[in-house]
Amino acid sequence: MKIVHIITRLILGGAQENTLITCERLAERGHDVTLITGPALGPEGHMYRHTEGQKYKTIIVDKMRRAIKPTYDLISYYQIKKILAEIQPDIVHTHSAKAGIIGRYAGYALKGKWGDPKLPQVVHTIHGLAFHPYQSELINKFYIAVEKAAAKKTDAFLSVADIMNEKTIAAGIGKDGEFTTAYSAIDEDLYLQTPSEKSINDFRRKHGISSQAVLITCIARLAELKGHEYIIESAKKLSHMFPDVMWLFVGDGALTAEIKTNIQLENLTNKFRFTGMVDPTEIPLVLHASDILVHCSLREGLARVLPQSMLAGKPAVSFDIDGAKEVVNENTGRLIEPEDVEALTDACEELIRDKELRQRLGENGRRSVVEQFAPDTMVDTIESVYEKLMSE
Repeated sequence: MKIVHIITRLILGGAQENTLITCERLAERGHDVTLITGPALGPEGHMYRHTEGQKYKTIIVDKMRRAIKPTYDLISYYQIKKILAEIQPDIVHTHSAKAGIIGRYAGYALKGKWGDPKLPQVVHTIHGLAFHPYQSELINKFYIAVEKAAAKKTDAFLSVADIMNEKTIAAGIGKDGEFTTAYSAIDEDLYLQTPSEKSINDFRRKHGISSQAVLITCIARLAELKGHEYIIESAKKLSHMFPDVMWLFVGDGALTAEIKTNIQLENLTNKFRFTGMVDPTEIPLVLHASDILVHCSLREGLARVLPQSMLAGKPAVSFDIDGAKEVVNENTGRLIEPEDVEALTDACEELIRDKELRQRLGENGRRSVVEQFAPDTMVDTIESVYEKLMSE
């Protein structure tokens, strides 16, 4: 098949990793694959180097932006439509909000233009929802209305978690039979193989973390709704209870300076370390060098870092939002109510005190996700959706 994937930007992020793995594996299976993306502007880094030397083609549409910019959006629409008309794909597969709208409209507008009235078939992956409880009702109504309109241009939906399907249908977007869950693939070999003790000690030493410290790590952009403030609040109590515990924030973003200032104001500077931007290939080492993963985001589809931590054999403490419950439970970590700092503190305290519990939860987690998040599992599902659309 000729397949075109469209994503707004190739920043360091879960949706981007998912899309790159999909393009790579589909191309390896013999499909003709093209990736269309916008420029990766801002502090979140980029993943363009991961497209080099691949069997798929990459095209950058310079005016495609995450923010709503009517002039740029219109230019991007016509540029993408022109590219699609030249490629004449069987499948147009979009990711993320902006590319999801522009790409689906462009793909749908070209149906029947190269012979078959049903081609191209238009597919959209839901990595997360644009509407959520932490923004105004008016903005949510706007996003839902836009997504309802785009759903009419969509032949099939894929979601990274079952809960995404449920929430989307509940909002009146799409129809029940159009949705399939394809858990976001992870390059598992990098996580299943334990790095050398020297590599782990070198990583800790580089960031001023003793080999004896219990290390609690958060891997997330330093941005709104990622929940770093709850981790800092819990650290105020835990740091007095456990002198040998430290926290590591992995990532960068618009709130980096503000978060560092808040830590300083709480007199916790000596307990927190920051890595800055980290390439996805380095995340396995980060997790193997850690003891506990904590994830306090208030808005996710299904955070990739949760199964990543489990593949590395580490327990996860997560807020119970969106798809988290599909991987985190009492056998693999601790799931707690969003914004509940007391419960977050208690969960971390329990795991800090009990090394054997950490190891047991980590081993359970690894067994539970190893097949579910394998690249072939995801791509098999995606390919079967394509084949069904083509046969119909």
